[in-house]
Amino acid sequence: MSKQAMREEAERLIRETMEKKALVVKQGNTRIETTCGKCGAPNRLQAEKGTTRVKFACKQCGHKQETL
Repeated sequence: MSKQAMREEAERLIRETMEKKALVVKQGNTRIETTCGKCGAPNRLQAEKGTTRVKFACKQCGHKQETL
């Protein structure tokens, strides 16, 4: 089965499921991967739907900052 055929099959199955109302698509919280501006450590945050900037403290050094 080619990639194009698999893509078409997946789209067909999703369309059929949505017509039956068995599949509900909803928006949830956003996960943001950011790095600390002071020590460069990676941080993973959860942001509420519709929020653009989140205040957080680095998990390594505790530096308080805000995401972009």
